[in-house]
Amino acid sequence: MSSGRFITLEGGEGAGKTTQVRLLVDRLAARGIAAIATREPGGAPGAEDIRHLLVSGDTARWQPMTEALLHTAARVEHVENLVRPTLATGTWVISDRYVDSTRAYQGSAQGVGAEAVLALHDLALGGLMPDLTLVLDLPVELGLARARSRAGGEDRYERMGAAFHIHLRDAFQAMAKAEPQRCVLVDAAGDVDVVAARLWSILASRFTL
Repeated sequence: MSSGRFITLEGGEGAGKTTQVRLLVDRLAARGIAAIATREPGGAPGAEDIRHLLVSGDTARWQPMTEALLHTAARVEHVENLVRPTLATGTWVISDRYVDSTRAYQGSAQGVGAEAVLALHDLALGGLMPDLTLVLDLPVELGLARARSRAGGEDRYERMGAAFHIHLRDAFQAMAKAEPQRCVLVDAAGDVDVVAARLWSILASRFTL
């Protein structure tokens, strides 16, 4: 059986990744393509336990390298318990965040260094990368306003200040520009359905759907 495709959605807080992941899975299902939605940090029991340590509590609770290691540890659980086995069945995996978020958040905005993050990724996961990464881009103020309107206490990164989030946006844009063979920057400031249509157009074109 052929391997499924691994698609990731990236971007800052409030970019609409979770909603768009679900819509992509639904659209693929309508075409007869089996796909699952997942997220990082999380996506597997151990990874969800680590998620709680990262997305709640005081903004300064961890050293940046500790955060990078925790994200990588969660990713090992996610990939080995969910992503790789699912892809091996021919099912597509659509993930809300992956290693590019660690590169942007810890590698760039928190100063660990993108090279260090990728070295950890190579060591822990053999450098597994997505087939396609859709980078949802929108102004920081809009993204934070959206994020703050959500229910729940997973707001640790949202509370890190405007300068942090401006740095994040710059990092995601730079990654998309540097890796056009894998990454596509997508305007996420519009209506949900409009953004969904943009994403589907890219996906359908890339994989001839």
